[in-house]
Amino acid sequence: MDIHSDELKTFVTVIDSGSLSAAAVHLGQTSSGVSRALARLEEKLQTSLLTRTTRRMELTEEGQLFLVKARTILSAMEEAEESIRMRRQQPAGRLSVDAASPFMLHCVVPHVAEFRQLYPEIRLELTSNDRIADLIEHRTDIAIRIGTLSDSTLHARALSSSPLHVLASPAYLARRGVPQTPEDLAQHGLLGFSGYELGNQWPLRHSEGNTLAIAPALAASSGETLRQLALEGQGIVCLADFMTRDDIAAGRLVKVLEPFYTGFRQQIHAVYYRNTQLAQRISCFLDFLQQKL
Repeated sequence: MDIHSDELKTFVTVIDSGSLSAAAVHLGQTSSGVSRALARLEEKLQTSLLTRTTRRMELTEEGQLFLVKARTILSAMEEAEESIRMRRQQPAGRLSVDAASPFMLHCVVPHVAEFRQLYPEIRLELTSNDRIADLIEHRTDIAIRIGTLSDSTLHARALSSSPLHVLASPAYLARRGVPQTPEDLAQHGLLGFSGYELGNQWPLRHSEGNTLAIAPALAASSGETLRQLALEGQGIVCLADFMTRDDIAAGRLVKVLEPFYTGFRQQIHAVYYRNTQLAQRISCFLDFLQQKL
């Protein structure tokens, strides 16, 4: 039995992608080519790894066992490759970075070209999820998280912090008026988060404390969606400085209720599992990103 690393990679990519067609796009192959590679692998192993129907695809018991081994083998090969490159002090290999869409768009993407020029041997994979429960399950090396961290099993590095601003477009304020106190917000259309109640606690001093719980008239799960809604004049929003700084400077969004700000800043952390093989890639990326922030 002579199993090739390309066959292992194809098998793992099919599982991670969820379908033959998606894996084919990721691998730059045809769906029929991916299907043939899987068939060859199953023939060599003399067992079925997947059960496939017209609607879905599931791992067999043997397939589940083989997937664990295949991941281990591919990881070991990647680590061996990196260990050689490290002798030349050139960080190399795959580095998967996840962040919520606003942070990814405003704080990571603008600097990717420079990072790739500095570290051409690192293969960046960028994903955007607001919350990840298991970095290993999602094959994520670094996750950038905004706010309080809860998972103590992860290694965390503080990168920066960002103030929050209460904002509206000039068109909205011209139409609905400028609120003079936090209590005035009850008469306005407020934009807030769905499924993330902490995002609807605005850091404003008022008669009952330093945090104002708002009831959104229009809610969205993404901060970037809320930013766009505010730009379109749909209401007042509370968002981080890192994603609205340019809008404020250009006058597209205007700060309101500044005298009532508490000075609260959201913490920005990078979280990852301790992994000596990844250490060089992680360190160079986080050093670079922290410098930019």
